[in-house]
Amino acid sequence: MEPQLNGEDHDESPLGVRKMHTFEHIGSMASVSQSYGPMRTRSRLLMSIYVVIFKAKINLLLPFGPLAMILHYLTQMHGWVFFFSLLGIAPLAERLGYATEQLAFYTGPTVGGLLNATFGNATEMIISIYALKNGMIRVVQQSLLGSILSNMLLVLGCAFFCGGIVHSEKDQIFNKAAAVVNSGLLLMAVMGLTFPAVLHFTHSEVQYGKSEVSLSRFSSCIMLVAYAGYLFFQLKTRHNIYSPIEEEERQIVDVQDEEDVPEITLWESISWLAVLTAWVSILSGYLVDAIQGASEAMNMPVAFISVILLPIVGNAAEHASAIMFAMKDKLDISLGVAIGSSTQISMFLIPFCVVIGWMMGQRMDLNFQLFETATLFITVLVVAFMLQEGTANYFKGLMLILCYLIVAASFFVHVDPAINDD
Repeated sequence: MEPQLNGEDHDESPLGVRKMHTFEHIGSMASVSQSYGPMRTRSRLLMSIYVVIFKAKINLLLPFGPLAMILHYLTQMHGWVFFFSLLGIAPLAERLGYATEQLAFYTGPTVGGLLNATFGNATEMIISIYALKNGMIRVVQQSLLGSILSNMLLVLGCAFFCGGIVHSEKDQIFNKAAAVVNSGLLLMAVMGLTFPAVLHFTHSEVQYGKSEVSLSRFSSCIMLVAYAGYLFFQLKTRHNIYSPIEEEERQIVDVQDEEDVPEITLWESISWLAVLTAWVSILSGYLVDAIQGASEAMNMPVAFISVILLPIVGNAAEHASAIMFAMKDKLDISLGVAIGSSTQISMFLIPFCVVIGWMMGQRMDLNFQLFETATLFITVLVVAFMLQEGTANYFKGLMLILCYLIVAASFFVHVDPAINDD
């Protein structure tokens, strides 16, 4: 029996050695994976920075932000500070839109729609809050009005024009029902702005100087309720207004399109939103401080700077995406971007600024003066007539662009009478 035992010992010893080698191999793999953990995190971070910062060509304008800050402290050249701040905020506004889109991939269509409603006009909101803090109520009113005019005439006009040129052999078709809903909301916003202005200029207030503010605050609360109802209607009751159109188009036309795949993770999206919002907030302070000095340095009315130049920055992302989708014959999405953004500003952002001003003790109201209110009313009518057929072509786009040029020229020769009236 002894030889057998020896033989068994001799047979089992290589197995024991192999087991020991196996455990050592597993242990070495675990140590390697632990060492790869930080490396993977570092590479993921570098990839995220590359995608958000270096991949987009518009980010070549990012250095103008720090340059504006340096000029602010070293010189008194307010015109250059304003111009460089404007250039520095433009890529940040575009990247904010990108980070919101990436976050919407993880949240689903309902929360994604709410995020787009909140962050879609984050740049305008931040600039408006800074201007309100400095008591520049007219700059707030005119910049928000300018954003509506820019979206409805310039952005939508360029989308119709570029889409019509690419698809010149046919009229592009869009969802007329969505356009009617948005047109109704825009007309409601015009009504909310008209009554305080008429009340002021007809001198028919019960308490002069107070009634229009009280009416504006009441109307703002009503408009916010209407916008909340619109969001519920859009996202819950009637899914087929914007979101499903986008989803169906992506499934049918661009199944393999990289837009359908998130490029950064959930927490990276949230982190980038926080970083970009903070950076926009910092630059907005310098931008707002330089407006008056820039007006004098460039010999331009503050009204022209507020209504025409400031909205170009905030609408950079909308402008690019609306044109891109129109050229891909996805006109419903272009309409959602341009008209949807105007609806957000008129029914959410303007009333929101009135409520925020109320909390700050600022007399922010809906009296945008007769010239601005009439401009908005005519613009809404023109766009509503353009949208009533449910078709678009390059000529309609050209007409909208030319209308915007008339509006821009009007504000270039317009002197704000608000101070004299008060």
